[in-house]
Amino acid sequence: QVRLMESGGGSVQPGGSLRLSCTASGHTTTSVCMAWFRQAPGKGREGVASLDYDDTKTIADSFKGRFTISPNNAGNTLFLQMHLLKPEDTAMYYCAADTTHREWCLLVPDNTYTYWGQGTQVTVAS
Repeated sequence: QVRLMESGGGSVQPGGSLRLSCTASGHTTTSVCMAWFRQAPGKGREGVASLDYDDTKTIADSFKGRFTISPNNAGNTLFLQMHLLKPEDTAMYYCAADTTHREWCLLVPDNTYTYWGQGTQVTVAS
């Protein structure tokens, strides 16, 4: 069992930055896919960024140049650094882990991901 807990969400003005954190506990292992997803009101869930087992980082095209993903040294926390935030970035952001895949993680369907955090809300508004 893996438990994930997100933090770092909040309200920010357009052009601002936020850093989201996802802390993993329980039976964690580095041989998994880790990813950030988001879901805006009335929209489907979309993949934002992922981290493969070998620390390969992938950012979805829509977020390249603005978002980065990185783990801490201990490997139990996953960060999503977001810059130049836009109102359309307003969404609930979720961290997820999939123990059945370990690479090409952003291509893994979200319904394959085994473990999910409770989400952290990001609101971008003037």
